[in-house]
Amino acid sequence: MMMKFARNVFLCFCFSFLFLFNGFGQTDTYELQIGDLLFQDLDCGPFCDAVEKVTTGYNGAKFSHVGIAVRNKTGNIEVIEAVGKGVCITALKDFLAKSCDTNKNPKVMVGRLKLKYQHLIPKAIEEAYKLIGRPYDEVFCISNNSYYCSELIYDIFKKANNNHAVFKIHPMTFKDPETGKTFTIWLDYFKELNKPIPEGELGNNAGDLSLSKKIEVVHFYGIPSGYKKTKTTK
Repeated sequence: MMMKFARNVFLCFCFSFLFLFNGFGQTDTYELQIGDLLFQDLDCGPFCDAVEKVTTGYNGAKFSHVGIAVRNKTGNIEVIEAVGKGVCITALKDFLAKSCDTNKNPKVMVGRLKLKYQHLIPKAIEEAYKLIGRPYDEVFCISNNSYYCSELIYDIFKKANNNHAVFKIHPMTFKDPETGKTFTIWLDYFKELNKPIPEGELGNNAGDLSLSKKIEVVHFYGIPSGYKKTKTTK
């Protein structure tokens, strides 16, 4: 029961509160474009810690979640993401409110597809809307018609590109790089699901996706954990 509760915290981690966004040198008036990818450093305990420990995102940032910006019929920006309840649409303010840095700014970085790939965005978003309501991929399988966050992004852009992958997938690991042993949290997680750990199976994660050369970083709402600012950082 405790493991189930912990998993739900990890998968459904979402809370809302009101605060002013200082925006890492910019304000909350920053205008997202449809198709922008929102990379997020979530604070969801051992699950996020395990994800973040096996990958390093842009400039060392610890990302454990990602969604894509869309515009609704009233003209407001929303986020399509894969969370515990499945693929869903989330209000931008609620997405940004999931985690914040010490200055109470959202720990979110915005990545934008480079010009060469932006023609794929309308079709990718169309594909994303088709997946609303699909279940969350609890076993992280790239081909089971359910989706975890970065798998959703991988899949919609692949479909938009005539079924040719835009982003890379790599063998996954659930092992602590310091000890070479599987994280206890994953041993318990997959034991409860009664499923084998997909060690070495192909997949992706938000941190790895943030490193893609097909994306350029255009904005920071706040400072993700581990992030090291450079002179070229936007």
